[in-house]
Amino acid sequence: MKLHLHDVSGQNAITGHGTGYVQINGVRVANPLIVAPDTLISPWTAPAFEALSFADFSQLLALNPALVVFGSGASFRFPATPILAAFSQARIGFEVMDTAAACRTYNVLMSEGRNVAAALYV
Repeated sequence: MKLHLHDVSGQNAITGHGTGYVQINGVRVANPLIVAPDTLISPWTAPAFEALSFADFSQLLALNPALVVFGSGASFRFPATPILAAFSQARIGFEVMDTAAACRTYNVLMSEGRNVAAALYV
């Protein structure tokens, strides 16, 4: 499959990531965050992973994404089933992966012009 990259200047791209941080447009962020092509919410006031609920995604939902890429941290972990069910009921795609994979996936989707947002634990 051939991919066509679009000009992403002026949009929020993930330019790096590592243990305990994600870099947005060259700026290191060391806390949970929400990123969309035109919005950066940092810090995202997400609780500890185990306490996460659908209500914690209210700032993200206000962005009206068609797809959410959820980075669960250094290891792959699914959030609680009610969160997955709520996104499904709202007809918003919700892809779960570790944060490194979520960073790469967000960049690809964003560069394709997709209506995507990422919620990332670092």
